[in-house]
Amino acid sequence: MTTIGKNTAVTGEVRSTEDLTIEGRIDGPVLCESSAVVVTASAHVTGDIIARDITVFGRTTGQLVATDTVDLRSDAVVRGTVVSARFILNPEARFDGRVEPQHLEAALRVARYEQKKRDAVGVR
Repeated sequence: MTTIGKNTAVTGEVRSTEDLTIEGRIDGPVLCESSAVVVTASAHVTGDIIARDITVFGRTTGQLVATDTVDLRSDAVVRGTVVSARFILNPEARFDGRVEPQHLEAALRVARYEQKKRDAVGVR
């Protein structure tokens, strides 16, 4: 498991092949497709998150795409679209967006395409 600490701010893309806990701030996409991402109460992510499971205690702005579950806990503040097979919304969480479980495969294809484009630019 990897942890991005409370006093850490990242601008740009974050990729992980193992479970990821975010305690700090990330401005950019988080790609962790085969693992889980936890956004702790102290964290703020501005950008899309793509993972197997996403659990939010903190703040996110962007699209949350999970091949399995998106779980918004009681103190979560989420703005954006949720695309996942399962969606759990705690009644005390604040959610401003929409849920589109029917678009999971399309969202994953678009995310992979965008990642390939970023990779091609980085290679040059």
